[in-house]
Amino acid sequence: MKLFFITFLFYTISYGQTIEMGPLYSNPNIGIKSKSQLKSSVSIDSTFIYYSDTLALPFFDEFSKNKFQQYPDDYTAPGVTSQLYYYLLDTLDQPLPINKEFTDQQTFTRIFDIVSNTYVDSLHDTILINVSDFSQYPVTHSIQNVFPPYYIYDTIGIPDISDTVWITNPSFTQDSARIFFSSINDPTKLWVDDYAYHNYRYAINPWSLGVVTFDGLDRYGYPYQIGTSVTDYADVLTSKKIDLSSISLSDSLYFSFLYQAKGLGDEPESSDSLILEFYAPDSDEWIHIWSVEGSDMSDFKATHLPILDLKYFKDAFQFRFKNYGALSGGLDHFHVDYVYLRKNSFVADTLFKDFAFSYPINSLLKDFTSVPWDHYKNSSLNNMTDSLFINVHNASEVQENYQDGKVEVYKNGSFRGDFVLPGFDLANQSINYPALSTIVSSHDLSSGYEYEKTESGPFQEFEVVTSATAQFPNLASNDSTVFYQKFQNYYSYDDGSAEAAFGPTGSQSRLAIKYDTYEADSLIGISMHFSPSVNDVSSDLFLITVWEDDNGLPGDVLYEDDIFFPRNPIYRNGLNLFYTYYFKDTVKVSVSNSFFVGWRQLDVNRLNLGLDRNIDHSDKILYSVNGGFDWFSSPFSGSPMLRPVFSTSLDDQLNSSEISQNQKITFYPNPTDGKLSIVSESDLSSNKVTLFSYAGQELAIFNVNSIDLSPFSSGIYLLKIEGQSVFYKILKK
Repeated sequence: MKLFFITFLFYTISYGQTIEMGPLYSNPNIGIKSKSQLKSSVSIDSTFIYYSDTLALPFFDEFSKNKFQQYPDDYTAPGVTSQLYYYLLDTLDQPLPINKEFTDQQTFTRIFDIVSNTYVDSLHDTILINVSDFSQYPVTHSIQNVFPPYYIYDTIGIPDISDTVWITNPSFTQDSARIFFSSINDPTKLWVDDYAYHNYRYAINPWSLGVVTFDGLDRYGYPYQIGTSVTDYADVLTSKKIDLSSISLSDSLYFSFLYQAKGLGDEPESSDSLILEFYAPDSDEWIHIWSVEGSDMSDFKATHLPILDLKYFKDAFQFRFKNYGALSGGLDHFHVDYVYLRKNSFVADTLFKDFAFSYPINSLLKDFTSVPWDHYKNSSLNNMTDSLFINVHNASEVQENYQDGKVEVYKNGSFRGDFVLPGFDLANQSINYPALSTIVSSHDLSSGYEYEKTESGPFQEFEVVTSATAQFPNLASNDSTVFYQKFQNYYSYDDGSAEAAFGPTGSQSRLAIKYDTYEADSLIGISMHFSPSVNDVSSDLFLITVWEDDNGLPGDVLYEDDIFFPRNPIYRNGLNLFYTYYFKDTVKVSVSNSFFVGWRQLDVNRLNLGLDRNIDHSDKILYSVNGGFDWFSSPFSGSPMLRPVFSTSLDDQLNSSEISQNQKITFYPNPTDGKLSIVSESDLSSNKVTLFSYAGQELAIFNVNSIDLSPFSSGIYLLKIEGQSVFYKILKK
C-alpha cells in the first residue's frame, strides 16, 4: 500500500469522497445546567428571582477567570425568601378556594317538561374573576368572564331527579406558584448572564488566558434554532449595574476592549456583526454604540471609546455585547477580551499594558496528554516532554525585560519537583520580550524531574503550576496557569476541547489513528468524543476497527465489530465529553506498541469526531475511501479526540456502568411475527428502545415492555436500547 500526500481538491475530484472538517453544531464543553423541578404545571413555579449588586469603577475583565455570576437555586440558603401566588382570584385580589374550577363556555340549566315534551334553558350567570399570568414574572392579572363548569338537566313531573354534567378539563382550575427571591452581592463577578462562552482555546494568539466567544449556540451549548438558515441576534453578554452617578465629563470616562473575528472557529460573513450597546436607565432603553462586520482576523483589534453623554452617568448604567449571525450552530465566531471601563483616560491612552500567558499548558508528557498509569510507571524511559511550548504575550508598547519562569509539580498539595524556564528561552532567544507581540518558546524537560513512578494505586493526578512574568508592573493573575496531569487507562493526544469536527465521507470509508505506546498490552475499547456539526448523524452506523501497524500504514485487522452489532455516534455533554465504546463481549485485543484504531463506517455522512485544534497531531491521522487499499493523510491540523482504552488495574473501577453495557441482552422470539420481549441482567423497564432499518433509518421508539414490529414489513431490523452503544439484529417474518 502507498501513502498519498495530495491535496483536498484533487482527492475530491478523483473519488467524490474525502475527509471533511466543519464547525461545531453544539458546544459539549458547556455542561447541561440543572433546571428546577416544577411541582406545578405552570411555568414560573419554583423560579428564583435574583437581585444583583451594583459595581463601582473601574470595571475590568481580561477573562483569565470566569467572572459570570452564578445563581444557586437553593431555597434553604440564608436570605432566601419566597411568595406564593394564586392562579385564580376574586375581584378584590383574594385567592379563590383551592378546588375552584371555571369554564369560558356559556353553561346553563335545562328543565324538561315531559307532558309537553319541551324544555327551557336558563343561562348561568357570568362570574368575574382575576386570572394570573404565570408565564412570566412579575405576575400580572386580567379580568375574565367565566361560568360554572357544569350543566344541570332537570325534569318536571319526575320528583328528585336532577343530573349535573361536569365539563372535563375546564378552562380555569385553581393553581399556585411559589417564587423564591435571593439577593446577590459578589463584586468579584461582573456579568449577569452567561449566554456567551468563556473559554481558553477558541481565539488565535489571545493577549491573555481566556476570552469570551459569541456564536449561534445558547448558554447550554445548543443551537438557538436547530436546522435553520435564519440569521438573527444570538449571544449576549451583559454587565452588572455600574454606579456612574458621581461621574462628570471632566472625569474622562473611556470604554475599551479587544475583539477578534473567527479565530480557530468559523469565519463570520460581512452580514454578521459584533455589537456594543449602552443602557440608559432613565429612558429604560439599550442604545447602539458600536459594531463591526464579520471578517477573517488573525489578530486582535483594540477599540477605545469615550463616554460623553450625560444620560449614562447614572447609578444603574450597564453595557452589553451581542452578536448577529447564524442561529443553527457554532458559527460566525467573534471573540472579546480585555474589557475595561475607567475614568481618567484619554484618546492616546496605553490601553492594555500587561504581560500574560496566551494559552494554558496541558501536558508535561512527550507526545501525549494522558497515558495509562500502569504503562507510565513500567517504562524505563524518561517520558517527560522535550518540547513544552509556552505562549506568552507582551502587551507593552515597548520591549520589556524578561525574568526566569518556573514549572512546579504538586501531589495532593505537596511539592514534588520543578523546572526552571530561563527568561532568555521564554523570550525565544531574544534579549527582551518584543513589544506588542505573542512569543512562542519551546522548553526541554526531558532531564531532571519526572512524575514519580513509585506512586501506588491504579491512577494518579498531579497538579502542575507554570509561571512566567516580565519586569514591569502588570496584572499578576494571568502570569500563571494550572492544569492537572491525569494518568488513567487511556492514551490521548487532545486537550479535551473540540474546536471543530471532522471525518471521512462515503460508505465503507475508514478513519485510522496511529498510536505508538509505551508497551504492548490489551485494548478493551476506545473512547471518543463526537461533536454534532451541521447535520445530526447520531443514527449513522460504524464498526470499531483495530489494525496492525504495517510500516506506518494500517495493516491486518486485529478486531472489527460484528456487522450485526454496529455502533453509532453518542453525544456527551458536560465535563465528561467522551463516550467509551467497549469491545463486544468484553473482548480484549492484544496490540503491539504500535497500532491503529478507528472505524469503518456504514453510512456516507461525516461522523464528526471532535478535533482539538490547539495541539497538532495530524500526522497520526489517516483515512481511506476505497476499502483500505489507499491511505491518505489528513489535511487538517489538530488532534483527534479518540483515545484507546487499555486493560489495566482500573478495569473494575472506571466506567463500571458503561462496562455493563455489554451485559447479556436477549430479544425473543427472534425471528418474530411482531411482538418482542427482552431478557437482561438488569432492570431496563425505564429504558426506551429505538427501531432502525438495516440501512440505519430511525423508524420508531418503543418502551421496553411494548416492542411491536407488526406494522413493519418483513426483513432485517436493528434495535438499540437507550444507554447502550450496540445494535441488536432482529428478523421480522
